[in-house]
Amino acid sequence: MPNWGGGNECGACHGTVYHAEEVQCDGRSFHKCCFLCMVCRKGLDSTTLAIHDQEIYCKSCYGKKYGPKGYGYGQGAGTLNMDRGERLGIKPEETQTHRPTSNPNPSKFAQKFGGSEKCARCGESVYAAEKVKGAGKPWHKNCFRCAKCGKSLESTTQTEKDGEIYCKACYAKNFGPKGFGYGQGAGALVHAQ
Repeated sequence: MPNWGGGNECGACHGTVYHAEEVQCDGRSFHKCCFLCMVCRKGLDSTTLAIHDQEIYCKSCYGKKYGPKGYGYGQGAGTLNMDRGERLGIKPEETQTHRPTSNPNPSKFAQKFGGSEKCARCGESVYAAEKVKGAGKPWHKNCFRCAKCGKSLESTTQTEKDGEIYCKACYAKNFGPKGFGYGQGAGALVHAQ
């Protein structure tokens, strides 16, 4: 039956789309105001559009939901993002507790092609671009933190005890000298009479 004076059905709101307000995508019609990302609701155009199973996304949300997963993916060159996509309905993997490794280079293949060294904090592979050496072990930059307070460390600000790393303040507080007069600052030794 002919549609006299009407337009196509909008792929988002299912209302009638007239020619003056129509945007076509993947054989479907949309109102200009309905042509939005399914997640962040940003307006789309032909340069920012990504389609997945009849759903439309901006390229950023599409990359977070369906793109490769892992450290540094989905945000462009030079940007590392720790967003795990919880708001997209993606359930994050459980955070693993500290488990030191005793064998950092398990195979000749891994030694030759890289990625074989394991992070002393999380136990995952550490690649050259994200590796920090401290206490004689490889660490991810994000894992190279004080075991007590979580403060980010540098090779000059870390101290080591029993295979774990600490900031100098936490190390002194937990493993430094104890007793009368310690931990109160310079000139704080008091004599009791």
